[in-house]
Amino acid sequence: MMFPEYRPRRLRQTEKFRALVRETTVSKDNLIYPLFAVPGKKVKEPIGSMPGVFQMSVDNIVEEAKEVFDLGLPAILLFGIPEKKDSKGSHAWIKSGIVQRAVEAVKKAVPDLLVVTDVCLCEYTSHGHCGIVVKEKKGVFQIDNDATLELLQKAALSHARAGADMVAPSDMMDGRVGAIREILDDNGFEHVPIMSYAVKYASSFYGPFRDAAECAPQFGDRRSYQMDIANRREALREATLDMEEGADILMVKPGMPYLDIISLLRQEFTLPIAAYQVSGEYSMIKAAAQNGWLTEDAVVHESLIAFRRAGADIIITYFAKDFAKASV
Repeated sequence: MMFPEYRPRRLRQTEKFRALVRETTVSKDNLIYPLFAVPGKKVKEPIGSMPGVFQMSVDNIVEEAKEVFDLGLPAILLFGIPEKKDSKGSHAWIKSGIVQRAVEAVKKAVPDLLVVTDVCLCEYTSHGHCGIVVKEKKGVFQIDNDATLELLQKAALSHARAGADMVAPSDMMDGRVGAIREILDDNGFEHVPIMSYAVKYASSFYGPFRDAAECAPQFGDRRSYQMDIANRREALREATLDMEEGADILMVKPGMPYLDIISLLRQEFTLPIAAYQVSGEYSMIKAAAQNGWLTEDAVVHESLIAFRRAGADIIITYFAKDFAKASV
């Protein structure tokens, strides 16, 4: 009996059939929603470069957290803009700091919502850099890496004491994961995991975030401590160092321009991988949608699928609430 030559065919079936064989999915459980806490009461200040995102006082942060939880999202990521800034960023670790107060209030109101805190100094320093600046002259400066580690330890510990479920150091100082792990363990917070911004590029996609967090550098830039956008192998070195120092989750930031890096880390490490869909990515999609150039919901879903397909377990995105509402 003669059989016809086999010809591979595409699956052209119903949506239900396509869902049955779909290789990659994204759900609310994969998402973390970032929030920006500011001093005051009843504050909900729109961020001009990020439509639909706000700076909020603690009372409104709590209401937002309740909505996030009711939508089925598992976690928020808190950033803080302090009342005062100084050269060392001292409001990053004070007990009455904006993030510390927000953590306490959210955990009291929504105890089952995971609260992750960004650990960095850039929002708190008068110069906008992520560490202690020394020898600044006409825009030429150095960061005192080791002195900065002590301050990052104090900030992380203050967040844990306030009730943070996880801390996320984003400063890119050498040795900060090990230093934070040490101080957390020494003070009885062995259970608090570290989601490290392990691979954070000196990207042009952060512009709107610097409006939101009021943390643009007052001189120079952050290329001396963030990664060169051209480097791939360096990502493995950075991630390996953080893993060896005790990181529980490795993050890649930004997201879409660095899908190859997410995929690379997924192949090399068994730790969970997080991707940050940063402000510039968010604002580009929003702007194009507002101009009628693309369909927002479809593009958001496609972008989140891309992160998952590349290997991300967790996606930090300003679209988390919109995605959750569309999924109801």
